[in-house]
Amino acid sequence: QMDLAESGGGSVQPGESLRLSCVASRVTPGGHCMAWFRQAPGKEREAVASIDSYGTTDVADSVKGRFDNSKDNAENTLYLQMNNLKPDDTGMYNCADGRWFRCTIDYNADKYNYWGQGTQVTVSS
Repeated sequence: QMDLAESGGGSVQPGESLRLSCVASRVTPGGHCMAWFRQAPGKEREAVASIDSYGTTDVADSVKGRFDNSKDNAENTLYLQMNNLKPDDTGMYNCADGRWFRCTIDYNADKYNYWGQGTQVTVSS
């Protein structure tokens, strides 16, 4: 049973940046696809970014050019660098882990095996 713990959320103004972290513990051998999802009140959960076992990243069109997804395998930590934040980026951000080698952000959230508790991001002037 893997554990995922997110951190780095907060309240910022439009145009500012945040860096989210997701630390994985009790990581099991094999393929791991990790992703960031977000959900705003009254909206459906959406995939923001993913990174597969080979380091191939994918980001949603809504954040392309502003968000960057990376992973430190030695530290078992997933990062989401978020720049030029907009009010529409407000939401609860969760990281998730799925037991595959390849993935994209099109993978349904229901397929992921492990989830963190989430970290809140609020963008407001």
